[in-house]
Amino acid sequence: MGDASLDFETSGEEGPVVVQLHGLTSSRDRDAHLGLDLARALRGHRVLRYDARGHGGSSGTPRPEHYHWSRLAEDLLALLDEVAPGEQVHGIGPSMGAGTLLHAALADLDRFATLCLVVPPTAWSTRPAQRERYLADAALIEAEGVGAFVHQASTAPGPPALADAPATEPTVAEELLPTILRGAAATDLPDPEQVGRIPVPTLVLAWEDDPSHPVSTAVALGELLPVSRVVVAQTPYGLMAWPGLVAEHVAVGAGLRRG
Repeated sequence: MGDASLDFETSGEEGPVVVQLHGLTSSRDRDAHLGLDLARALRGHRVLRYDARGHGGSSGTPRPEHYHWSRLAEDLLALLDEVAPGEQVHGIGPSMGAGTLLHAALADLDRFATLCLVVPPTAWSTRPAQRERYLADAALIEAEGVGAFVHQASTAPGPPALADAPATEPTVAEELLPTILRGAAATDLPDPEQVGRIPVPTLVLAWEDDPSHPVSTAVALGELLPVSRVVVAQTPYGLMAWPGLVAEHVAVGAGLRRG
C-alpha cells in the first residue's frame, strides 16, 4: 500500500478468509446500507472488509493513476499479505471491486479459492462511453461542487433491483473525487484473453437495466472464465437472494478449487 493507509475490519475468529470489496465512490459501510454486504450469510469464515484507497476511512493520493484497478489490486494483495499471509482466500467485489479482483487474481493465480464478481462494470467495447461520463462528472464537481454531482445522480433512473435501496451519497472527500473519477476513466478489466486464464471458480451476479453495469459484461465474463455461473437479478427480491448464493458458492467453489 505504501502511499495510502487502508481502513479495514475483520469479523469471525476462525475459518477461511473472505475479503469483501466495494464499488466506486462507495465504502464498506455505504455498500451495507445498499444491501450489498454479501458476506453476511457466511458462517465459519473470517470476513475482511476494507475501504479502497481514497474511499471511506482510507487515505488517498492526488494522482489518477493510483486509482486504476491494477493499482487497487496491488493494495488488495498487500493487505492480504498483512492480514492473511500465505492463505488462499475468497474474494467478493462489486463494480470497481470486481475489476480489482480480476486484476489481483491474474497477478497471483493461486491466491483466491473463489471469486464473486458483483455487477461487473462496463468493459472493453462499452468502456469508452463510461470513460466520457466519468470525465464529465469530474469536471462538474470541480465547477459546481459535489452537490451538483449528487443531484444529477439522484435524477437518473436506477436498476429495478435497487428500487428499495435508501438514498446515499459518495463516501469520498470532495477534493479527491475528481481525481478518483479520472482514474476510473482510464482503467478497464483485463484483456479478455487474460480473463480466460483465471482458473478460479467464479460466481457472476448482475442486475438488469443499469448502463454502468451492463448485463453484457456479466455474460461475457461467464463465457470467458473457465469455471463460472451467471445470475441476473430483476427485482429487489432477486437481490435479497444474493448473500445466500454467495455463501453457497464459497462452500461449493472451495471444493472445486481443491479438486
